Amino acid sequence: MVNIQHIISNPACRDYLGIVKGARNGFVYGVKIRFPHALIMAILFGRGDWSSRARTVFQATRTHATNLMKYVALYKTLLLVQKKANGGKERNFDTFFAGLVGGYLVFGDRNPINEQVVLYICSRVIASFIPRATPNPQHPRATVKPVPPDSRYFSIFAALVWGCVMWLFEHKGETIQPGMFNSMTYLYRDSNAWTDLRTLLWHNR
Repeated sequence: MVNIQHIISNPACRDYLGIVKGARNGFVYGVKIRFPHALIMAILFGRGDWSSRARTVFQATRTHATNLMKYVALYKTLLLVQKKANGGKERNFDTFFAGLVGGYLVFGDRNPINEQVVLYICSRVIASFIPRATPNPQHPRATVKPVPPDSRYFSIFAALVWGCVMWLFEHKGETIQPGMFNSMTYLYRDSNAWTDLRTLLWHNR
């Protein structure tokens, strides 16, 4: 235990242990995010018996967690390799390159989980271009805190997003992500059909 503690507290091992801790956090975070989502979706919209639904929940959770674990480990490894190749100095584009390679190798395989993750990240990247409510202060990177968008610009952004997605749903539905398409069908098309009070207020036809 003394030797292990020495390694853990050794500054020379910090970057390498950071990769291990990053992989651990990626796996745990993936489980925390995906399991409750997959469980609720299986209960509300799942098909088949409960054992098959449980397998679906397990597979979705495992895929999300292991992919995040692999991505974090690969990303931090690539950052370390680039830093060492540059004489111990970080460059601005190191993060982009590491994210680019990690995203291609880990999330480049198209499956429902990866597609959801990539679309989620994409929406956050696009939203980052909305002007912020206050100027970005000049301070060290480690102390940066998110600044909310300016409410005026966000209102315009929200209007454009909803206008575009509703137009796509009605006229180019094949381009929308399947989960979102199903949700929109439930909200906007299934609500146009009923035969009696039961199918009007309680159950779809």
